[in-house]
Amino acid sequence: MSRIRFLLVPSLVALGLLGAFLSGFFLDSYFDSQVNDFSILHQAYNILINHSYIDLPDASILEHGMIRGLVEASEDPYASFQEPVQHELESNNLQGSFGGIGVEFSYNHDGDLLIYPVANGPASDAGIQNGDHLLMVDQLIINSETHLDDVQAAIRGPVGKSVKITIFRTESESTQEFDIRRESIHLPSVTWRTAAEHPDIGIIFVHIIAESTVDEIKNAVLELEENGASQFVLDLRDNGGGLLTAGVETARLFLKDGIILQQQYRGQDVETFRTRKPGSLSDLTLVVLINHNTASSAEIIAGSLQSHGRAILIGENSYGKDSIQLVFDLDDGSSIHVTAAKWWIPDLIPPIGEGGLIPDIPVTQAEDQIDMILNAAVEYFSE
Repeated sequence: MSRIRFLLVPSLVALGLLGAFLSGFFLDSYFDSQVNDFSILHQAYNILINHSYIDLPDASILEHGMIRGLVEASEDPYASFQEPVQHELESNNLQGSFGGIGVEFSYNHDGDLLIYPVANGPASDAGIQNGDHLLMVDQLIINSETHLDDVQAAIRGPVGKSVKITIFRTESESTQEFDIRRESIHLPSVTWRTAAEHPDIGIIFVHIIAESTVDEIKNAVLELEENGASQFVLDLRDNGGGLLTAGVETARLFLKDGIILQQQYRGQDVETFRTRKPGSLSDLTLVVLINHNTASSAEIIAGSLQSHGRAILIGENSYGKDSIQLVFDLDDGSSIHVTAAKWWIPDLIPPIGEGGLIPDIPVTQAEDQIDMILNAAVEYFSE
């Protein structure tokens, strides 16, 4: 039985998230209600199998192609299909961690994949050196046609289990094998620093709305305050969203009370998300930065803070995505994302779906190197 998860991302940033429902009943009920038995599809498939002069790809490739066509024909602008590797990597991003060995990659001029261990990580401790040529991961042979996503997925796996890494070391002209035990590798959704020449202003960059985002924001504020920051910028620019629940919990950090958002699935009652007690950061002096790529659960955070008068928004109109996708994990590790609900923030005018959030201080970012939107936030605090 597959797992259903609630996703809030724009059309090109389809990511997974946690939470479980029973999807078997949902899918069976849907297909049982359809009169069409897809006989034409079966007919076309049999024609290809029996008459194609060209050797056809594996059945799984054909099947994935059929699913893509089905999703495209649904005319759901946010529906998408993710193959197993991409679905796994994106799920890792939203969970905020994965089982890995702590490595980064780059290609040399000859197209060889080079591996670089993170300091004090499992790969470094095992003896992997900077610039080792990666030849194999378990039974996966690395060549010029191997996609980097496949390499990363092969290296990742259950914490505590080992993966065999085969490398070629140029210095010794030797091939070596390493059995490296995977450890939990953290994927930060938040980074932070103080503003240049303004150590009293802390800047919190939220890159994706993940399970770990709330705790990471708390840690960011704590460290920035220890370094002298007393005013804060929450930078949600280029944040395509992520988990609905994490977006709601992040908004609760900064609010004292009131409604955060409402949502409705087809044929169901309206559901309201609210906060009933002050969040731990509800008294923090704060402004929020947005741009055209601020979307979905990032818009929930920014929109709820704006609607409650908790923080002003600086920058450009946001993306304007007010729908929720259910993410169904399929049996082969792939996933299908389907729009299943709408959400809105009461009293927010105009609604997010009608052109996105409108900043209180509009600033258009030029193409030069000067960050005009961030500079506007610094000037706002200076005034």
